[in-house]
Amino acid sequence: MIIRCATTNPGKLREFGLIFAHFGRGKFTLEPLPNLGAIPAPDETGETFVENAALKACYYSAFTDDLLFADDSGLAVDALDGAPGVYSARYAGPEATDADNNAKVLAALEGVEDRAARFVCSIALAQNGKLLGTFTDDVVGRLIDEARGPYGFGYDPLFYYEPFGGTFGETEPERKLLVSHRGKALARLIRELLGQSAIQ
Repeated sequence: MIIRCATTNPGKLREFGLIFAHFGRGKFTLEPLPNLGAIPAPDETGETFVENAALKACYYSAFTDDLLFADDSGLAVDALDGAPGVYSARYAGPEATDADNNAKVLAALEGVEDRAARFVCSIALAQNGKLLGTFTDDVVGRLIDEARGPYGFGYDPLFYYEPFGGTFGETEPERKLLVSHRGKALARLIRELLGQSAIQ
């Protein structure tokens, strides 16, 4: 079965592929939505990760007859009242790089002792413009003062995960997917699909 995903983020695409390979039992072929870059992006007007994921999934699923999922994910820092939250990808501005966003978070936390944070991911599944379900999960950690590690993307190099004794940036992708917000949320979706008799 072909499952389409609506993202142009290469980091997310790599993780989605690994997660489907690990949990999908060979039942699915994961493909990005064709010509996604040429489709005008919808305004992400949701106030939560779930709302934005659902908005994107319904919008982009109108461009294919296949099942399609979209995600909205980000970092929520306790001391910043949950920021950057749904603005994680553009925290330092609409054209911000990962380094820009990381620098802004660190600046906001300068002198702050409470570094508790969590990654949150909401995934929405849709077909022909109709929302079929949403799947949300998270992972709890804390932020360190400087980026560490060659893996991952986004805020991964700052996110220290105690059970691994290192940042997500220091964690190999195959290990990270078992505990990450994105891995757990997408695994929920895959388990839902595998439970449907049509694809068993």
